[in-house]
Amino acid sequence: MNNEWLELIKLEKLIDATQETIYMTAISVTVTFILGLALGLLLFLTNKGNMWENKAVNTVIGLFVNIFRSIPFIILIVLLIPFTKLLVGSILGANAALPALIIGAAPFYARMVEIALREIDKGVIEASYAMGASNGQIIFKVLIPEALPALVSGITVTAIALVSYTAMAGVIGAGGLGNFAYLEGFQGSNPLLTFVATVAILILVFIIQFTGDYFTKKLDKR
Repeated sequence: MNNEWLELIKLEKLIDATQETIYMTAISVTVTFILGLALGLLLFLTNKGNMWENKAVNTVIGLFVNIFRSIPFIILIVLLIPFTKLLVGSILGANAALPALIIGAAPFYARMVEIALREIDKGVIEASYAMGASNGQIIFKVLIPEALPALVSGITVTAIALVSYTAMAGVIGAGGLGNFAYLEGFQGSNPLLTFVATVAILILVFIIQFTGDYFTKKLDKR
C-alpha cells in the first residue's frame, strides 16, 4: 500500500522538483541580497542630504528600480528570453529561470533596503561623523548594522516572493514545483499531485518565514 501511495504521488519526481525549487530560490536570494543591498544603498546615499547626494544618479537608479519592480513576473520572463538564451544558452531548466528571478526581485528588495536605511536615526550618523568616522565606516559600521533587522526581514519577504516566482517560472519550463504541478498535476489530470506540490511550496515558505523571523528577533536590539 505504501509503495502504491509513493507511486501515486510520484515521489522521485516530487523530490527532484523540490530540489530544483530550493536551488533556484537559494541562488536568486543570495544574488538578490547582494544586488538589492547595493542598489538600496545607492538610492539612499545619493538622495538629497546624504553623503553622495547626486540627483542624476539617484533618478536613473530610481527609474530602473521602479520599472523592473513594476513589470509582472510572467511578462518579465518572456521579455528576458533573448537575454536568458544568450546568457545561459537555453530558456528551459532551473538555470534559465535565474536571470528573470534576480532581475525581478533585486529592485523589489532595493526599495526595502532604502526604506530600512531611511528609518535609521540621523543622530546616530551625525554622532559617527563627529567622532571622525569615514564614509566607508559609516556605511559598513553604522548604516548596515543599524538596519540589519529590517534588512533580514526584507530579504525574508523577498525570498517568499521568489518561491512564488519559481512556481510561475515552472509553468513555462523552468522546472521545480511549479513545473511539477503544471505538467504532472494539471496536464496529467491529477489534482492530487497539484495539491502535493502546493503543500511542498507552503512548507518551504513556512521554513523561510520561521528562519527569517528568528534571525530578525535575534538581531533586533530594541
